[in-house]
Order: sequence, then C-alpha cells, then structure tokens
Amino acid sequence: MTLVVLNRRNLLAASGAMLATGLSGLLLPARAQSVAATASMSGGANNYQKGAPIVNRIGKGGFWMSGTVRRAGDGAPIPGQRIQIWAHTVEGREEDQRSHGATLTDKNGVFRLEMPQIIPIFGQPHGHLAYDSGEFKTVFLRPVMKSAKETSIEAHFVLQPA
Repeated sequence: MTLVVLNRRNLLAASGAMLATGLSGLLLPARAQSVAATASMSGGANNYQKGAPIVNRIGKGGFWMSGTVRRAGDGAPIPGQRIQIWAHTVEGREEDQRSHGATLTDKNGVFRLEMPQIIPIFGQPHGHLAYDSGEFKTVFLRPVMKSAKETSIEAHFVLQPA
C-alpha cells in the first residue's frame, strides 16, 4: 500500500495541477473529439468525368495515388467506396479519358492506384480525386505536390452521409 504524505510541497503540486488542467478533467469523463468531414477543394472538380471505370492501373504506371476514406463523426474506415483519380501526366492531359480511372477502398478504408508520373500544368504538379458514389456527400480533392519529382501523393477523405 502506498502512503501519501500531505505536506506543503504535495499540496502545492496538486493545486498547481488542478489549476493547469481545471476541475473539468476530474468531474467529467473523457470524450473523443468528433472527426470533421472533408470539404471539397477549389479546382478539385476541374476536368471531372462522371463514371470513370474501375481499373487496376492508369496507363503504364510509375506513380502512386493513395489514401483513406473514413466516416465523419466517429472516424470509422469505410470499405468498398469508389474513388476516382485523374491528373496531367507524362502520358496524357487531365481532360483525356485515358487519364481517368477509379478504385475501391479495402476493408480498412484504404485505396491505392498506380498511374503515370504527374507533371506540372499551370506551374503546379497536382492530382485530382473524387468521391462521387452517392451514399455520402460528393468530395473533390486537388492535392499539390511539393516537387514534380515526387512519385506519390496521399489524400484522405472523411465523408458525411448525403
């Protein structure tokens, strides 16, 4: 059994801790923060083509687009969700149908699709991703790469019901 000695030093330390954290930490149970939904990005829908086919790879590959799909609120992974991907690459422009493809999330809400190397258009190397299946609100993302030499991009979706 541990014996707690109440002396001036222990009393001051406990008082300071209570001031720093507040009484709420002692009186209220801990709660998880709600996971906010992802907002669509400006320019994300540029050259979007509804219904791009699900593919194993876009073009000859060499660049990886990956990420996760989770549910707003509790952050649970969402399996089986369709993510469309397109970009301006070494093999085609982002408006070309051959530069578009889609993939599905796995049981952990993770997606990954190989595509040709992304190259700059209008000065920025960037990709486009969309969730547009209807069960949740549509979200368009447009992640920008730090350098055209990067060989992958990650994008993460948090979806709210439609």
